[in-house]
Amino acid sequence: MQIVWKEKAGKIVINGTNYSLVQTHWHTPSENTVNGKRFDMEMHLVHMNARDELAAVGILYEIGAPDPFLENLISHIKNADHEGKDLGIIHPENIGYGSNEYYRFIGSLTIPPCSQGVLWTVISKVKTISKEQLDALKGAVDEGYEQNARPVQPLNGRTVYLNKP
Repeated sequence: MQIVWKEKAGKIVINGTNYSLVQTHWHTPSENTVNGKRFDMEMHLVHMNARDELAAVGILYEIGAPDPFLENLISHIKNADHEGKDLGIIHPENIGYGSNEYYRFIGSLTIPPCSQGVLWTVISKVKTISKEQLDALKGAVDEGYEQNARPVQPLNGRTVYLNKP
């Protein structure tokens, strides 16, 4: 399951380039790791610029207190089906990154065709998600894909930068 955002849902600016939010999806467990550790879930906010170049923001989650944004999202997707459904008004700014500290690297899409050249930003602050929320989001994906994370990929010479403002 993924959320396809309508025009002007949100944007990020990276090095003076505007990237518009186009879709959001999640992986269990996380696809990105910090010091070799995988987390219970990772949300990806996929953005595109005017040249069709992609930038993805990854938000890591571990089991803990319920996340208010995810609670609202789950209430909207409970009755969604494979045909697609208008989820009504969901404000992506309510996700709340929780930190200005992040990791950045050039990587790839994590689903086929796994195209290279994606500008990744992974927020360093790990958010919490309740077990019930995690189960609900796993239940929203196709059966057999409840754990839908790509295996961790080698760095292959990539440099991962940590931004600490």
